[in-house]
Amino acid sequence: MSGIDVGEEMGARAAQARALALLRIRSRALAVAILPAAVAVVLFAADAQGHLAGPAWDAVRWTVLGVAVVVLLVTVLVAVSVARARPAMSPTVPVPEEGAPDLYRLVRDLADRLDVPAPSAIALTPDCDSWLEDRTHRALRRGPGASLRKGPGAPAEAADTAPVLVIGSPFLWWMRVAELRAVLAPVVAGTGPSAHPDIAAARRFVRGLDAAIADAAVPGRGPVRGAPLAFAGWVARLLLRACRGHAAEMERCVAAAASMRAQTVDYGLRIAAQEQVGLAYAGWDRLLTRVALPAWRMGRWPSRLDAGVVSALTELSRRDRLADGFALRLGERPACDLLEEPGVADEAASLLAARLFHGGPAESGPGWAPVDWQQYPDEVVDRKWRSEAARLHRVLDTLGVPRASAADPAVPTLARVMEHLAGPGGPGGPGEALAAGIGAAVAREEAEAPGHGGPGAGAAGSGPADDPLDLWGPGPLPLFPLQPPRTGTELLADHVAAMVCCAAVDTAGAAPGLDWLDGPALLVGGERRADLAAPVLSLVEDGDPDPLLSWLAEVGVRSDKPVRLV
Repeated sequence: MSGIDVGEEMGARAAQARALALLRIRSRALAVAILPAAVAVVLFAADAQGHLAGPAWDAVRWTVLGVAVVVLLVTVLVAVSVARARPAMSPTVPVPEEGAPDLYRLVRDLADRLDVPAPSAIALTPDCDSWLEDRTHRALRRGPGASLRKGPGAPAEAADTAPVLVIGSPFLWWMRVAELRAVLAPVVAGTGPSAHPDIAAARRFVRGLDAAIADAAVPGRGPVRGAPLAFAGWVARLLLRACRGHAAEMERCVAAAASMRAQTVDYGLRIAAQEQVGLAYAGWDRLLTRVALPAWRMGRWPSRLDAGVVSALTELSRRDRLADGFALRLGERPACDLLEEPGVADEAASLLAARLFHGGPAESGPGWAPVDWQQYPDEVVDRKWRSEAARLHRVLDTLGVPRASAADPAVPTLARVMEHLAGPGGPGGPGEALAAGIGAAVAREEAEAPGHGGPGAGAAGSGPADDPLDLWGPGPLPLFPLQPPRTGTELLADHVAAMVCCAAVDTAGAAPGLDWLDGPALLVGGERRADLAAPVLSLVEDGDPDPLLSWLAEVGVRSDKPVRLV
């Protein structure tokens, strides 16, 4: 037996030992629940045989019987609550086999090489991660999906018990086919331990407890229904606290055993593929926070995020030494070719990303429309600048700031903003008041726009009951906000920069553009100008307009000319 086999066997045995420890906790809890009933049976049996007679023992017998009945009823209540509670499930995009036969074939062949059961289905997640997810609970078995276990030799029940393989959608667009297979090898190898009955039972027990706790925490139930569920959640919390250490160690051992088994498949390539995983994560994070987030805030969702990550990573590869071998990878087959309709899958994953990270609605509609990358500069960047510039002038009007001297004092100009921020009192006076006004205006507009990350996003983001994207229940959205709330100073700097960009477009022939790593960009003479932030901060934080005046003169921007607003 090789060292790999020995390590895998040791990991599997350690996982099984932890699973048995979890099941023993369940057995002990059941034993405690039936103990009063057992004592009552003994007392009544003794009475039938003429032992322990007398009024005192009769009182003890009936008291114990009453306690036993109450405890058994409570046990049934807790057991039913745990059994009926819907376990948490990751929001994903299902991939039926007819939509990706090559991808299913790759995973099935990988499972055969690893000698493990194949996953029951494949789904995509808009994140840089991959995992196996148990969806055997009856509440989670609906929705499209196809079993990977085909043929007369595959038992029918295996397809129902095998976990679902969840693949990060950015991996499909960035990685080559061989790299994807190497990355998925240790994940697919995890179906082996998942098929062990003790490990499967332990996982169901832990997931049931977790689901019961979450179910008890759902607000809006009356005292008649809420009190029993709250008690069941309290009992489940006690049991889960006792299980936590064993469960974590079991999963660690399962992962170790799967990793050891996967070393027999594409081990050398996996090292290089892991470097691409890190690169993909870096590019994906930049794309979401710098490119997608501004569009989401404008009520538009980029419909080709995964295709955009390739452009972002290509740009990152050009700047980063870690991607020196990028050009050599271009000749290999991209993993997205394993899908029959990559564009459809990309659009679904992009919409799900908008829901997870921003809280947008489940479907397109008024104020929530898709946008492709060719339209992004005009539909997102230019509109963002002009909307923020308009908000800036509305707040100035609210503060009673007079219009700057110009031929037509009614039109908005950049000079008005600069004169106010550089005026008497410095930034500590007019700057703080303006920042507070903008912050209040932004908060008010977000609150009035449900489905775009405001307070109403949860309700607006919920789809129909059979919507495959509506998998996280009634909880508020977004589940994973990308950025913390912006401060008033940050908002003020953004709005002043937007006003400068509008003036540059309207008076100096500049144009809105898209930088794949930094998002909205100002193009002057076809080249990106990335040096605007420092002059704007000097004006906003210090009340010093000179750096910005020098920048405007260099670009040729007229601050006294009117600017078109939305």
